[in-house]
Amino acid sequence: MKLQFDPSLDYQQDAIQSTLSLFEGLTTTGNAYVERGIANALVINQDKLLSNLRKVQEANFIENSASLFDDTDAYEFPNFSVEMETGTGKTYVYLRSIFELNKHCGLRKFVIVVPSVAIREGVLSSLRLMKDHFRQLYNNVPFDHYEYRSKDLSKVRQFATANTLQIMVINIQAFQKDAEADTGQKANIIHQELDRMQGKPIEFIQQVRPVLIIDEPQSVDNTPKAKRAINHLKPLLALRYSATHKNPYNVVYELGPVKAYDLNLVKQISVASVQAEQNINKAYIKLKSIGYTGKNKTPTATVVIFENTPNGTKEKHVTLKQDLDLSDCTNRTGYEGYVVDEIYAETGEEYVSFSNKVILQPEEEKDGIREDVLKEQIRQTVEAHFKKERQLHKQGLNIKVLSLFFIDKVANYRYYDEQGNAHKGKLVKWFEEAYQEMASSPLFSHLPKRDVDQVHNGYFAEVKKRGKVVDIKDTSGNTASDAEVYELIMRDKERLLDESEPLRFIFSHSALKEGWDNPNVFQICTLREMGNERERRQTLGRGLRLAVNASGERIHDPQINRLTVIASESFEQYAKNLQTEMENDIGGGFKFGRVPAIAFAPLPLSFPLSTETESTEASADEQDSLEPQRLGQEKSKQLWLSLKAEGYLDAKGEITAKFQPDDLYFQLQLPEEYQPLEDAIIDKLRSFMFVGRIKNERNRVSVTYNKRVELNPDFADLWEKIRHKTRYSIDFDTQKLIDLACHKLQNMPFIKPVSLIIDHTAALLTEAGVTAERQIQTTRSRYVNSHESLPDLLSKLQEHSQLTRATLFEMVKRCGRLDEFRGNPQGFISEASKQISSALDELLVDNIRYEKLTDKEGYRMTSFDQPELETYLDRAYKIQQSENSQYVQTPYDYIEYDSNIELKTAHALDGAENVKFFCKLPRWFTIPTPVGNYNPDWAVVLENDEKVYLIRETKTTHDEGKRRKEENLKIKCGEAHFKALGGIDYKVAISVAEVVS
Repeated sequence: MKLQFDPSLDYQQDAIQSTLSLFEGLTTTGNAYVERGIANALVINQDKLLSNLRKVQEANFIENSASLFDDTDAYEFPNFSVEMETGTGKTYVYLRSIFELNKHCGLRKFVIVVPSVAIREGVLSSLRLMKDHFRQLYNNVPFDHYEYRSKDLSKVRQFATANTLQIMVINIQAFQKDAEADTGQKANIIHQELDRMQGKPIEFIQQVRPVLIIDEPQSVDNTPKAKRAINHLKPLLALRYSATHKNPYNVVYELGPVKAYDLNLVKQISVASVQAEQNINKAYIKLKSIGYTGKNKTPTATVVIFENTPNGTKEKHVTLKQDLDLSDCTNRTGYEGYVVDEIYAETGEEYVSFSNKVILQPEEEKDGIREDVLKEQIRQTVEAHFKKERQLHKQGLNIKVLSLFFIDKVANYRYYDEQGNAHKGKLVKWFEEAYQEMASSPLFSHLPKRDVDQVHNGYFAEVKKRGKVVDIKDTSGNTASDAEVYELIMRDKERLLDESEPLRFIFSHSALKEGWDNPNVFQICTLREMGNERERRQTLGRGLRLAVNASGERIHDPQINRLTVIASESFEQYAKNLQTEMENDIGGGFKFGRVPAIAFAPLPLSFPLSTETESTEASADEQDSLEPQRLGQEKSKQLWLSLKAEGYLDAKGEITAKFQPDDLYFQLQLPEEYQPLEDAIIDKLRSFMFVGRIKNERNRVSVTYNKRVELNPDFADLWEKIRHKTRYSIDFDTQKLIDLACHKLQNMPFIKPVSLIIDHTAALLTEAGVTAERQIQTTRSRYVNSHESLPDLLSKLQEHSQLTRATLFEMVKRCGRLDEFRGNPQGFISEASKQISSALDELLVDNIRYEKLTDKEGYRMTSFDQPELETYLDRAYKIQQSENSQYVQTPYDYIEYDSNIELKTAHALDGAENVKFFCKLPRWFTIPTPVGNYNPDWAVVLENDEKVYLIRETKTTHDEGKRRKEENLKIKCGEAHFKALGGIDYKVAISVAEVVS
């Protein structure tokens, strides 16, 4: 099959035209004939370029550049940036722009600078595939394209002397080392004096003033050394193309991820999540990281282990040092023998070894269920692949489906013995099991039968002896061995799309990180930890391009174009990390949900906004053909400042809590000239609102203590009554405990075996961020084998409860649920311990007695004055009336509330004349109870006929059956505590009236 290229896509035409428009009005009267060849003759008029640039930016709603050059620019030639999301045809756009610039501006010398072997091979592959396409579009214009090779400098001479369009592709590494840098390293060949070239090869390039096309500039000229190398080419100008510009110079076109997603220019994304429940039945250990901290020269490592807590088994992070014994770091058994023997921190070779001969590499684990997760990820990928083939088959569409796996070690896919014989790794075995299972399923019986050995293969760097592959190896992605792999991948790009080629499942280590994509990749499975800060974004890029059919024609149906990522983290975690990666990649202070000052520039106007400019009459036909007038950048900036002044936006452009468009009575306060646009402005602001957004620093406010409250005598009187601490004593009947505990054990939730949880969620990408659109498949579970032996049940329960074995034996014997203990022993122990403790707590509370302690052991009033108190602004009531009375009514300027009744209570008490003092009791004011510390809600001093001192617990109901059991137990303890203190009225209140009655 042969890929077809559509020359009429609007967004690609817009990007190309935006670049061409920069050079309108420039002349080509420069000196074309130079000593070493034929040069680009375009004359750069900086004033005209800047004027053209601003027109293009205004038309594309991009913030205007103040000048062509910034004070910090390292370049003396103009640079222009084009932002295009991965998968939207960035390479096609800049290659076609070359032909357009040749046609309209007479430019003929172009150098494409790339950051890596992978991208170089991708560009060369694109030139080969598009050669006929461009010749057809441009009347068979003669052109040459080639890779710069230091061993074939004749191409450099040809580049300079040819009178036709010349396109050279070169790695930044090929000309980065120059003699002038004085680095002690030998200069690249291109910088060396050579007799056969009568000088330096680079001089041929310099004299013809090439136009640079910089592909992925954030990876090309990201160091002073690289910028110096670019300057050495002495280009006429540079056009920079990327999805993720770190330093965007004079942006002329933007097609970001949100716009590409909205316009269905890339595949939609869904995430199939395979998560492991904790297997607490073994002594789990996972190596998280190895490295050096601060200025230390001795490496340390961090591991995750298990520790028992009152709330069950929890993960604990431990920093490893030489000779550390892990058994000293946890109260769990099973860690004996894990004494640190060696921490090896050589980059790429890191590991930790223990005295028991266990060796762990980063992200490797012992006694976890990581392998079960990997196996299930493979199974889910194969299943998703078959489902996609089934969907296409039912619709009669001839589209080949590809799936891509990223793995951590090539030996897990295939390894070689000492004789050079290949053997299947565990990933292959798991894959073939899953493939055979799906192929034999009745659901997929109508699909073609294929040989499992032929449908999968790996692209890895190879070791050869006498022409035979004897090994494959893990590589960084930038080695000489990788270059051969990239070449093979690019050569195979069209072959992979051919239905007659059986290969459908591709395994790769590092070769497919960048520079390669295939339009028919519908599943991407990451069988390794997502450690790289750009890894989610990079791996997604391999499959975002729209699919093609057997004729090479692009498919635009969004129901077909869905990319499924099979990950080992929850959708929420994946989405959050992907969003962070995208923000870091886009750079420039970009944050999802942050409204830029020119966000309103595209808003269409159906009326003249101001009378500053004269209007001209136009006929009805002329008006229909005219583009609608837009608000524009300057008016958008004014509007943005107005919204900020009204408190709808903060200084960074983030939407504040004041913007409540769903409130029935909400009205946006706008200057009069913008009021006709109110609905459009609200809709635009809504697009930046993320429903499930996480609270962040912008919502926090400092809480200030008013020391004058200490002068309020009613505060002093109340505090003297409630500041005292108490202790409790209890008594209970053992048989009652056994009966109650047995009842709870019989009715506790089912203890299922350790499981893998599988979700499939469609993602939605908006200006507000990455969120869930809908659930594609209901959540499923798969049980895994989590243990080899059973622990002593009674001993473990005794550790948690301190009850006798006889008492515990009676409880366990009568509960009748020991089968669940056999399936998940630690899970059963953890839940049974909670139920027994709960029974114990209930009996204790019913028989509890509080006794007042000495004055020395009470709370001090000075505890109110704590530095750096903060709360979330959208959960805080600001005190309004505190200064209006003789004494300060309450200690703080904000009251944090957790419910609507608490908000109403704060509002009602604030400034009420008969309320002499009130406060929400601080979190440090607690009462000890058998079910944990209890923090009452309100303390109030009320004066009607007499002064009364109130403690109130605000709830939504008096019905104990509708409240949590723990809440009811704490309320009973609160009653007993304040009864012991005396002189305090303690009650539960469900309304403001009950608070003050």
